[in-house]
Amino acid sequence: MTDLVDTIVVGAGVVGLAIARALARNGREVLILEGERQFGSWTSARNSEVIHAGIHYPAGSLKARLCVEGRHQLYGFCRDFSVPHRQCGKLIVASNTDQVPELERIAAAAAANGVHDLQFLSGREAAALEPHAPCAAALLSPSTGIVDSHAFMLALLGDAEALGARLVCNTRVERLVRAGDHWQVWFAGGEAPVCARTVINSAGLAAQALAAATEGLDPCHVPRLFLARGVYFTYAGKAPFERLIYPVPEPGGLGTHLTLDLAGQARFGPDVEWIDRVDYTVDPGRRAGFEAAVRKIWPSVDVSRLSPGYAGIRPKVSGPGEPAADFIISGPRDHGLPGLVNLFGIESPGLTASLAIADLVAGMVGE
Repeated sequence: MTDLVDTIVVGAGVVGLAIARALARNGREVLILEGERQFGSWTSARNSEVIHAGIHYPAGSLKARLCVEGRHQLYGFCRDFSVPHRQCGKLIVASNTDQVPELERIAAAAAANGVHDLQFLSGREAAALEPHAPCAAALLSPSTGIVDSHAFMLALLGDAEALGARLVCNTRVERLVRAGDHWQVWFAGGEAPVCARTVINSAGLAAQALAAATEGLDPCHVPRLFLARGVYFTYAGKAPFERLIYPVPEPGGLGTHLTLDLAGQARFGPDVEWIDRVDYTVDPGRRAGFEAAVRKIWPSVDVSRLSPGYAGIRPKVSGPGEPAADFIISGPRDHGLPGLVNLFGIESPGLTASLAIADLVAGMVGE
């Protein structure tokens, strides 16, 4: 590594890779530092791989705007770079008539976000599309899809590297120190620091820790981190669905839903469990709760085919019982430190929004 580089991106998840690519496309020298052995090992590898339409987020929020923008960009990127994906659509189902007003609220919120293609379906109309998901009514979202997240990250990295960016793994950044007109980037292993004019903190679950170890950054600009573990159960055998099936949302997430991978295999999740430390353990004891949740959207499911799958952790900036928080993307205009951008709370729809997030950060760096 050179003694001084133009820009360092800390964290090689999907958002960090997208930012590195955007900056490299702008002609910047970019070094991506990743603490794990390979890119995309944390949140980016432990999710539903859904391309979200932009339905559920508060109007005017970063999540709403960047999800809608990012969704359009992501479908285009997948076509241009031959990333496996499918615009399969999804149904949001009301299991009884009491939930129908919630569907109406969701449709209005989606329209406010610029999502105008939702279709309200009666129970009979929904059953004609997905007969194994009986419901009182449903919303059809034709813009929702699925993507091979690893292939997407690999394409982002490949394009970034073609533009001169470099990825260095097994390199855990410990602290940032301002020195004149640049940042000293110090490492956990005690190696000599690398200097950069600009640092992008896209460290996901570790973003708050790095921000807290950034010299001169007022603690008021470091939000508290809340960890929400989401467990997935997998289904052995082919599920009789063409689309994703979601219930009406629940506090902390979108509810236990049915998603499909590109081979047509079904998985259910994520649920919501607030935890105190990063722990990806899947407790088989959560099976009973999954069985009940799955039966709400697929009453005839053979629950004997369900088995514990994997877990992901949402890096939230709002805790239990609090309103869902927006993305926090904090640059020099916010915290007053030149050449530093911090990203906090990049949970869902971070995958869908990644390319739009990257454009936003690139614009902040170019100011």
